[in-house]
Amino acid sequence: MTAVTEEILLERIRSGRLIESPEQATERYIEGLKRTLIVSADTELISAPAYMNATKDFSTLPSVNNYITVMGIVQDELGHAHIAYRMLRDLGVDTEELVYEREPRKFKYPYAFDVPLESFTELVVANGFYDRAGFVLLSDIHRNCSYGPWKRALVKVDREENFHLRHGEKWMKVFARDPEKKEELQRAVDWMFVLTLEWFGLPDSLKRHNEQIEYGYKGSTNDQLRQTWMSHTVPLCESLGLKVPAHYDEELGEYVIDCPFPAQFDEEEKRWLFEEGQISWDDVLERWKKRGPKNEEYVAHIQRGYKELYAGGRG
Repeated sequence: MTAVTEEILLERIRSGRLIESPEQATERYIEGLKRTLIVSADTELISAPAYMNATKDFSTLPSVNNYITVMGIVQDELGHAHIAYRMLRDLGVDTEELVYEREPRKFKYPYAFDVPLESFTELVVANGFYDRAGFVLLSDIHRNCSYGPWKRALVKVDREENFHLRHGEKWMKVFARDPEKKEELQRAVDWMFVLTLEWFGLPDSLKRHNEQIEYGYKGSTNDQLRQTWMSHTVPLCESLGLKVPAHYDEELGEYVIDCPFPAQFDEEEKRWLFEEGQISWDDVLERWKKRGPKNEEYVAHIQRGYKELYAGGRG
């Protein structure tokens, strides 16, 4: 079999033909695809304990039906994680080792999930913000992905992520009509909005892995995806009378962030230290690398059963 060269690979992608197996791609393509899939898989996986954490205090739930809905969302997220990890297994990755034997700080999900969701109000904002971010990212991959197996698998994921974000937006609208709940809603928006802006990663000028666009894993850059997210989220919040540090600039034809960004974050108080001014992305990368307050707990929650089963080692 003739080895695939970069020239052959890029010509295949430019012509619109999908990559269906590793044999049709170069090693660089496959390695970049693995990195992208790991971030997607880890994000879906860790959202399960993050969302479950918000339901520990039943007094914050309007009814038992809300708990059932949240558990349905958790089940969906685990299913989405399974899809991405299955793709990785097909690419030769030892997914048991990846999921159950990795150190907590080595997981690649957005830092936002390491900050605990502690009420139903915070959960619905997470559905409205975080799941919207996931929907924006995965919809872009679904439309543009050059890797056929993932492109087809995302049909199901795309629809279910849309349900999750609609659940969040619905309850944000309900709570915005109640003055007391609206205050609680605003407090959640205050810290979660900027965390979700971070979700899309480094600005394009600092992006390290440019093969995501070159190889067609996705079609939009980080900054373009951030704009897409704001184009949905800012109007939603404005329609509910919620304040967010961003607005649409008619002259520029894009959304502008109105606070220091990136900024220092007090993860214990769930508060942005905007008064300290803008920080560097190196500072943000350092925070991401250290992970947040719930990282070890959530990963332990996922790995516990496996470690109990294989306490004597894998045989």
